Amino acid sequence: MEKYLQTVGESYTGYWNYLVKEVLFENSWANYFYGLIVVSLIVWILEIIFPWRKNQSKFRKDFWLDAFYMFFNFFLLNLIVFIALSNVAERFFNDLLGSIGLKISDFQLFDIDVLPRFLGLLIFFLVTDFVQWNTHRLLHKVPFLWNFHKVHHSIKEMGFAGHLRYHWMEPVLYKSILYIPLAIIGGFDAQDVAIVHFFALTIGHLNHANLGWDYGFMKYIFNNPKMHIWHHSKTLPKHKTVGVNFGISLSLWDYMFKTDHIPSNGRDIELGFENDEQFPNNFIAQELYPLSFKKK
Repeated sequence: MEKYLQTVGESYTGYWNYLVKEVLFENSWANYFYGLIVVSLIVWILEIIFPWRKNQSKFRKDFWLDAFYMFFNFFLLNLIVFIALSNVAERFFNDLLGSIGLKISDFQLFDIDVLPRFLGLLIFFLVTDFVQWNTHRLLHKVPFLWNFHKVHHSIKEMGFAGHLRYHWMEPVLYKSILYIPLAIIGGFDAQDVAIVHFFALTIGHLNHANLGWDYGFMKYIFNNPKMHIWHHSKTLPKHKTVGVNFGISLSLWDYMFKTDHIPSNGRDIELGFENDEQFPNNFIAQELYPLSFKKK
């Protein structure tokens, strides 16, 4: 137990020092703090220049709430929960394997490092996106998980910052399910993760932005604003009552597995979910909502 407590302490100290270096710009190519700011400002400027819903305010409904969610979920949540949780879980898993004479590398199907850089990045991106697509489906399909995911679907006006409005329990599920497949392919380094992460971040911001883009023929590969707005539609088709368009970065999986749904131009559709008018509208109440006993 002592070594796990030590891991917790080292995790918090290490992440805090990392976060300070991020803010002071001592981290260069993988500076997530300023990377998030730059991507957000670029997509926000695109919203202002090319607004799809022209009557929507630049500071749309819940803009500042979503801005808080964006920084809380991207940085503070790691400090409070995930760095210690993931490091302890990794140490426990390695100790468990070590007790039977195994190590995580024994389960690797191949090492990305032996492949050409682009191919390795592509495999890493495809694996992570497909696993996240399936996890997203679970958030809609399992009632218990849906209560957490309602935080994200409480968005009533689409905007870039809505991308990171989600309950803290969601990344627990995403990271837990993603750990095993990433351990099996193995070999990727921090720079690989940063490249894929910023690419996915940009697509996610664009998907939620007030933009009327679908990327032409590329819409069958990449998720896009005109497709993703239907994922947030308050009214779902009768044959797809748990949701549609689950794509994170790629729309490919939805077209392959018949979960796509774009019946018309969705610019002015109502967003949300049934009885969302009773859903709390502040951060603390939204975080506590899944734990309450009276849900609609």
